[in-house]
Amino acid sequence: MRRIHVGNALSAFGLGFTVPYLYVYVAQVRGLGSVTAGLVLAVFAAAALVVLPFAGRAIVRRGPLQVLLAALVLAALGSLCLGLSGGVAPVLLSAAALGAGQAVMQPALATMIVDCSTAENRSRAFAMQFFLQNLGLGVGGLIGGHLVDTTRLSSFTLLFSLQAAVFLLLVALMATVRMPKAPRLQQTAAQAGTARASWRQLLGDRTMVQLCVLGFVLFFACYGQFESGLSAYGVEAAGVSTSTLGTALAANTLMIVVAQFVVLRFVERRRRTRVLATVGVVWAVAWAVAAYAGLGDGSRAMATAAFVSTYALFGLGEVMLSPTLAPLVADLAPEGMAGQYNSAFALVKQLALAIGPAVGGPLAAALPGPYVLAFTVVSLAVSVLALRLGRSLTVAQDHPWAVRGRVVARGGPAAETMTADA
Repeated sequence: MRRIHVGNALSAFGLGFTVPYLYVYVAQVRGLGSVTAGLVLAVFAAAALVVLPFAGRAIVRRGPLQVLLAALVLAALGSLCLGLSGGVAPVLLSAAALGAGQAVMQPALATMIVDCSTAENRSRAFAMQFFLQNLGLGVGGLIGGHLVDTTRLSSFTLLFSLQAAVFLLLVALMATVRMPKAPRLQQTAAQAGTARASWRQLLGDRTMVQLCVLGFVLFFACYGQFESGLSAYGVEAAGVSTSTLGTALAANTLMIVVAQFVVLRFVERRRRTRVLATVGVVWAVAWAVAAYAGLGDGSRAMATAAFVSTYALFGLGEVMLSPTLAPLVADLAPEGMAGQYNSAFALVKQLALAIGPAVGGPLAAALPGPYVLAFTVVSLAVSVLALRLGRSLTVAQDHPWAVRGRVVARGGPAAETMTADA
């Protein structure tokens, strides 16, 4: 598990290391123009949408470790070629390889966490994953920003070469992992038949479909707005500077780093759907604070403080989300289908991240008032969807802590194990 967590941190580090600078690299350093740079970002996202429907099937058939190693090699190749490519076609192909590889890493790592954890420690394991991902993104972005120089092509070549080296280092590290034996993966592959049959099985799970709808709304309302709609709203309506945007993002990361394990103690003993409903309320408050920042009559200092607080409140919701949502996906998956379910949920997230900026950015710039009102309503819809989902879950899925407590209190298997260990 420790090696898997290091893998999460390094994969996030690689993402934060280069992705924020892709546009500048393609448009200005390579001189390919803003249109090509926009296409690169689109291809980067589209590649994830293309490969994720097949990633789950591959994880089920081959195991998450083999799929992860293949994704790392593909991402390393894409990164290295991106640093050396000067033409439009090579840059687009390299971006597709990098985007596809990085997209597959996340469901593969999540499935490895499921296979190496138990119901008792799964929430804590996913909380640690989220913490290390954000830390890796922040550190990667910070170091990458100090390495690049738009006047020197060699600095970007070095940047992408180092990213490729990080992915290859991760290949060497993860190759030493010995996953618990999971014969159910082969059995499931034989029983499931075609990929179409496995997707039919997943879509026939009404509870999982409800969770995917909830997940789409969650990611659309928060992550889909961070780098587009909310930042556009801050600049156009609140009049904040680019440095304030950086401060707001830092406040979001700081909230995650400081509050993750404090909040974990609170949420892991509560019903998961009620925690998700609380996230919706917290984010609705965040949008209300954003409304004050851009539409209120306060001073510039108050508007700036409110805008930074908005990102911090989103961070509070995120730390409640991380130990709740991913374990719930794992607990809904039938035996041997964790990879399929994780990949399907990753696909939902990717769709929300693709549609969110396309909707939020133009709306925030043109109609800031309706923008914050709409996303306040969307956040409250999260609460409604979460509570409705709770009606479809078993007690073990929605409130595993309560089931665990009852088993121990009755002197069941958990209590006997504890006595034997003592």
